[in-house]
Amino acid sequence: ACLVLLGASRWFGERFDPQQQPVLLSSSSNMDGEALRWWLGLQRSNDEQTLEEVMSKMFRVISPPTLDLRPRPSRCRSCAVVGNSGNLRHSRHGGLIDSHSSVIRMNKAVTRGFEEDVGNRTTHHFLYPESAVDVGRGVSLVLLPFKLRDLEWLTSALSTGQVKMTYMRVRDRVQADKDKVLVVNPVFFKYVHDRWTEHHGRYPSTGMLALVFALHTCDQVSVFGYGADQQGNWHHYWEENRYAGAFRKTGVHNADFETQIIQRLAKEGKISLHL
Repeated sequence: ACLVLLGASRWFGERFDPQQQPVLLSSSSNMDGEALRWWLGLQRSNDEQTLEEVMSKMFRVISPPTLDLRPRPSRCRSCAVVGNSGNLRHSRHGGLIDSHSSVIRMNKAVTRGFEEDVGNRTTHHFLYPESAVDVGRGVSLVLLPFKLRDLEWLTSALSTGQVKMTYMRVRDRVQADKDKVLVVNPVFFKYVHDRWTEHHGRYPSTGMLALVFALHTCDQVSVFGYGADQQGNWHHYWEENRYAGAFRKTGVHNADFETQIIQRLAKEGKISLHL
């Protein structure tokens, strides 16, 4: 059965705002000034250009989305949101993940060699310049912009290759289907920070943003590979990481609070959580 997201859960109803626009639709998007000011302060970048100028250049390189992203239970779009946690190792979730109509992965997600546990289909790949990878044909690159420079990087990485630095060296070019690129709306970041993570951490993690994005664009959401593994380590399924606990200590994101939110979403019947 399809989950109708607005079904009876007071806790969910207080957080979920169906009016939110998760992606930028055009360079003239009507945006909340206060949310934009907050977003522009997340990661500083020395920019002379305005958001409007940067967006207008960007939409000359990528196509404005024509998709209707709103959930419609009549067509029941099922989405697997696949995090990169070490708890996916030996999970054998691959077939189940691939059976969803959309499969959302993020950052450096590696599938080759791990298909049995993580599957091999991807329909949406969330990344930012510092975590960029080439995205396969037919897959939507979904940019999470944490600063204005990230929008400039996207434009450049799909055209001239001029932008080589953000606050660190980044890939100057990236392969992706320009007609399928989506850019998460900066105002959506503020909404997730206000309503979902409730100002715990400086701003929400990639995983949290991708999950709330799925709640806004899918009818049924299954979540895999979030949180620590059984030993309590925060690390990636494809690598051994001696600094596995670092994510919890940065102060940028509040991993423990985000984990509570994800567990509550499962308890309220809004997602199915596979650990």
